[in-house]
Amino acid sequence: MVPHLITALTGPINELEQRILESLPAIERWFRLEWMEHTPPFYTSVDLRNAGFKLAPVDTNLFPGGFNNLTEAMLPLAVQAAMAAIEKICPEAKNLLLVPEKHTRNTFYLTNVQRLVQIFTQAGLNVRLGTLDEAITAPTEIALPDGSGLKLEPLVRTRGRLGLKDFDPCTILLNNDLSAGIPRVLENLHEQYLLPPLHAGWAVRRKTNHFQAYEEVAKKFAKLLGMDPWLINPLFARCGEVNFGDGTGSDCLMSNAETLLAKIRRKYKEYGINEKPFIIVKADAGTYGMGIMTVRDPKELVDLNRKTRNKMSVIKDGQEVSEVILQEGVPTYERVNDAVAEPVVYMIDRYVVGGFYRVNAERGIDENLNSPGASFVPLAFDESAHLPRPGAKPGASAPNRFYMYGVIARLATVAASYELEATDPDAEIYE
Repeated sequence: MVPHLITALTGPINELEQRILESLPAIERWFRLEWMEHTPPFYTSVDLRNAGFKLAPVDTNLFPGGFNNLTEAMLPLAVQAAMAAIEKICPEAKNLLLVPEKHTRNTFYLTNVQRLVQIFTQAGLNVRLGTLDEAITAPTEIALPDGSGLKLEPLVRTRGRLGLKDFDPCTILLNNDLSAGIPRVLENLHEQYLLPPLHAGWAVRRKTNHFQAYEEVAKKFAKLLGMDPWLINPLFARCGEVNFGDGTGSDCLMSNAETLLAKIRRKYKEYGINEKPFIIVKADAGTYGMGIMTVRDPKELVDLNRKTRNKMSVIKDGQEVSEVILQEGVPTYERVNDAVAEPVVYMIDRYVVGGFYRVNAERGIDENLNSPGASFVPLAFDESAHLPRPGAKPGASAPNRFYMYGVIARLATVAASYELEATDPDAEIYE
């Protein structure tokens, strides 16, 4: 099933699909060489938007939830990729400590944790869950909708190591994006592998750093294919001193919005796209689809009503927004059962392990779909994203479409590895 593109502007995307298929050997070699130089993040999920005239990542998550949305058919790939990732980091690993988010009432999230436990257990590890929630002081069983349960245990810190009572892991896997800051219990763990590293959490990470790295990757890749990098790269700008409550920084927002919209208009004119460009303003740090607005006219940023100000001021864990990214809006013209849809691709290490469509009937083509009303349709990635079918007409073959999505998601993962290297506080400096 390829969700149908409801736009006449499929020319560039079909051409891109064709070009990617024709260049398959060169592309795979290019990725191989990149991974010889750079370390992929431990796991990643990438939100893509397909406008028919452009296909681009709009968000890259380094602590992906949502593994529960992958179908059973995708599990063998995930287990294999998990084995490869662990083997590379700690081949003698026996115990894995998984540290999830604190929200223990969100059953969707807990089902994701259950799926991660399943993947890493099948990859040959003893997996136990340690919680950062200080209210949990003894092993606590949490019931899941399918009748099974998860046991959360309090963390035990001894000198340079972190574990549980009678459980000393070689590797600690964070599935907590550290929006609320870095807990002291996770600092200075020099004797164990902590994945992803602390500077991948939102306490340190910024989306603008990621998209700066992605721009560099997109240019290299576009050069390889002889194409315009704009077709796979969303333009962006940053404002660093913003307070939506008292209106501080609105000049920065306005001028950047005007410049960005003018650049997009030029590109639309160049490609004969008769669309009204828009931008997405969102918190430069943070996730869960919070603190996001669609802007079609810079004037909208001056007369924000109280509801919008409140919505934009605070993100997950009550963190205040003071830095924002303004990102070129990429409309999504894909639909599943008449509802707007966007593909989300999941990776472990450098391997695409599956994906799904985020579908939201309550949202428009130019809005954030990661919001109430979203559902997930995993059907589309039932066939492997690694095996395209050369010769099939562009836009008609699911394996070809998903191979293309996998390529763009892997570009975002390469960018994430550049980003983590550039922001690593412990990086060795070579003069």
